[in-house]
Amino acid sequence: MAVLAESGSNPDVELLYDINGLAKAAPHWFDRVMEFVGEYGLPVAMVLLVLGCWLTVRRRGGPDAVSSVAALVWAPLAAAVAVLVNVPIRGFVERPRPFMDHQGLDVLIAGKSDYSFVSDHATITMAIGVGLFVANRRFGIAGIALALLEGFCRVFMGVHYPTDVIGGFALGTAVALLLSPPATALLTPLVRAIARSPRAGRLVSARPVGGERGDALFTGGREPAGSGEKDLAA
Repeated sequence: MAVLAESGSNPDVELLYDINGLAKAAPHWFDRVMEFVGEYGLPVAMVLLVLGCWLTVRRRGGPDAVSSVAALVWAPLAAAVAVLVNVPIRGFVERPRPFMDHQGLDVLIAGKSDYSFVSDHATITMAIGVGLFVANRRFGIAGIALALLEGFCRVFMGVHYPTDVIGGFALGTAVALLLSPPATALLTPLVRAIARSPRAGRLVSARPVGGERGDALFTGGREPAGSGEKDLAA
């Protein structure tokens, strides 16, 4: 199918060489750190960020706990959906990894033989980051920052073109935002049922939820005065 960048005069390729050239100039230990961070570290950091957001929402409790947790559950689910959407995209575009077509790249991780467009790592991290932003501004900003760093790492490592990363950011953002309303509409009743359980309810709130305002996520509901940090969706 289509190969998106085969010419060295292509700005996409030029930027690839510029960013990957930093790996050549960096000490060996720094390249190993970037390899670990880009392949494993940042995805794990995103998972920890989701857990941290959940603990914060759970501890704060309040009438909006149900809607906040429902929005938070959507963040990792959005990443999974985005990866599934990426499967036919990769098969249609059939773009080889950059080191398959371009010489002189410093490839920091071996064994990448699948197609390059779009980047799964960029897709997953941005979908989680944007999903977190819908649930909680502070954690969402941190998640989006980590996703941007992940994209840089993938190009630095020589395993993706910059447009692979940009495409992943776009796909993750689109899935997380466009499907958020119907997803949270489906998740909110489930989370509300869990919240009402004597034992499982502590997964939603450390304190009694109280009230039926959990479904105010996209209806302009407001938190009571003095309830602490306000979620973006509230």
